[in-house]
Amino acid sequence: MLVAVAVLAVALTAGGCGMGASSSSTVTFPPESFGPSAATTGAVAATRAAIAAALGSRNLQLDDPQVPYRPPEAASFAAARRAVYQVVLPNDRSHGFISVYEFTDPAAATAAGNEEARYVGSGPGRVNFAPDTRFVMRQLGTTVILFSWSPENSADQRTKDIQPALETIGTPIAVPR
Repeated sequence: MLVAVAVLAVALTAGGCGMGASSSSTVTFPPESFGPSAATTGAVAATRAAIAAALGSRNLQLDDPQVPYRPPEAASFAAARRAVYQVVLPNDRSHGFISVYEFTDPAAATAAGNEEARYVGSGPGRVNFAPDTRFVMRQLGTTVILFSWSPENSADQRTKDIQPALETIGTPIAVPR
C-alpha cells in the first residue's frame, strides 16, 4: 500500500509539473540579442542605415555584435522589438553597443523613450552605469536609438566620436541627470 501511495505521489508531481510548465503564459525578457533578429523590419533597417551613415562620417564602422548585449531597460523597452549593433572599436571590443527599439507608432516611441530616459536617469536605473556615463537617446520615426558610454571606462579613443555622430540622427530624448 505504501509503495502504491509513493508511485501515485510521484505520478501526480510529474504530471503537475508538465501541465504547469506547458500552460504557463508568463513572459520574461526576450532572449539576449546578438544583433538584428530575423524579423528586422523596414523601420529598423532604415535606422541601422542612418546609424551606419552617421558613424561613417566619423570613420567608424557599424557591425553586428559577436557577444550578447542588453542594456538596463524600463518596462516598455524590455517588451519592445529590438536590434543590437556594435561600433567596431579595435582597442575596446567590449563596448560600442547601440540598441534600436521599435514601437507601433511615433507617439509610442516617444512615450517609451521618455520612460527609458526617466529610468536610466533615476536612482534605480543609474546604479547600473558608471558615474560618468553619458547617454544618447534619439527617436527616428517609430524607432528609438540608445547608446551609453563612460569616458573613464572607454579603452578606445574613437569611442568619444560615437556620441556626436549619433546626435545627428532624428530628434533627441533628454536623459535627466
